[in-house]
Amino acid sequence: MEAVCCLNTPVLAIGASTGGPKAVAELLAGLPSDLRAAILVVQHLDQTFSRNLAEWLATQTSFPVSLAQDGDRLKPGRVYVARGGDHLVLSPVHTLLYSPEPSGTPYRPSIDTLFESLAESRIPRGVAVLLTGMGSDGAKGLLRLKEAGWLTIAQDQGSSAIYGMPKAARDLGAAQLVLPLSAIAAQAARHLRPHG
Repeated sequence: MEAVCCLNTPVLAIGASTGGPKAVAELLAGLPSDLRAAILVVQHLDQTFSRNLAEWLATQTSFPVSLAQDGDRLKPGRVYVARGGDHLVLSPVHTLLYSPEPSGTPYRPSIDTLFESLAESRIPRGVAVLLTGMGSDGAKGLLRLKEAGWLTIAQDQGSSAIYGMPKAARDLGAAQLVLPLSAIAAQAARHLRPHG
């Protein structure tokens, strides 16, 4: 019964880098407290600061926030923050797990790796958001999710601390919507609650 529940839980996947913690906090704070979605957050961050990020985000939102653990099942109304080091992915049996692969990427955890695992899964098509950050991590994964039928959103230049990752997604045609940070939560919630 739990596996069926988790299989049907909609997902909001968020990727961020430079300037990301504040942007993620603002996005989470803007979501309705009764949103029944599992929220996955990948922030480029050293492993030693991952727990601090999760604890701080918990003070910025009404949702329970925790570091994602191997074997976690997606539960609605919870925020799962990827720890630094290995890459967070959704396994074929729809549990969260950490993988050392790909080993060559400079971004750990990798946003692309999570997004691609979601695109390959059988979970309901959800919403993926790429926020402020340097480089291009997340753009290819966002494109995969767009092709898989997800709503894909990139933060706009005016509200980004660093417009590297969202610009890469825009240039790749991976973002269906390019929005200011202040508008992303409402758009994501509308999509995740189409009958609400």
